[in-house]
Amino acid sequence: MDLHFQFDWQAAIASLPYLLKGVPYTLLISFGGLAIGFVIGMLFGLMRIAPSRWLRYPAVFYIEVFRGTPVLVQVLFIFYGLPTLLGGPIPAITAGIAAIALNAGAYISEIVRGGVQSIERGQREAGLSLGLSATQTFQYIIWPQALRRMIPALGNQGIVSIKDTSLFSVIGVGELVRQGQVYIAQTFTALEVYFMIALLYLAITLSLSMALSLLERKGLVG
Repeated sequence: MDLHFQFDWQAAIASLPYLLKGVPYTLLISFGGLAIGFVIGMLFGLMRIAPSRWLRYPAVFYIEVFRGTPVLVQVLFIFYGLPTLLGGPIPAITAGIAAIALNAGAYISEIVRGGVQSIERGQREAGLSLGLSATQTFQYIIWPQALRRMIPALGNQGIVSIKDTSLFSVIGVGELVRQGQVYIAQTFTALEVYFMIALLYLAITLSLSMALSLLERKGLVG
């Protein structure tokens, strides 16, 4: 079997300006969705460990639903399914951000739960013994320590969510993969274009990984 093939570096480099047009959309969907997802995750993560079952059960339901279904199915439901309920179309970028927010929020909820529960009970007791209220103890003692422990896991979730945006080409979002698909249809250089797409994703995720490593070296994580 002849496995010989030729990689056209010139075609790969020529695709770069076109592909770069999709990077802002990838970053917008990723970081916009993650910012909202962190708020959702913090809310449901705290609900998950609340004493009241009326808070715990809805949190468990949300977390299990969005962790147990693929993000691709979620974005398709938001983009194609919700408009029939809302009576109007949802912009593709909005659907992408919502899918990342809801999906990442479910995973971040568990990160928040684990981070808060990792703080020793004595920390809370010490805060209360100093005359702080339960809310003040959480705000000034528990949460800062928990957040430091959560940062590596939050960074990993960020990397996963960035890669998940590659699935949103199915709803026509002009992100990195979609730009590549359009360019391939015009030039028939699939090998070179997908190679460049992979390099661009790698550059984005490695940048985030390096930022996390820097935080760890400065002692801001752990």
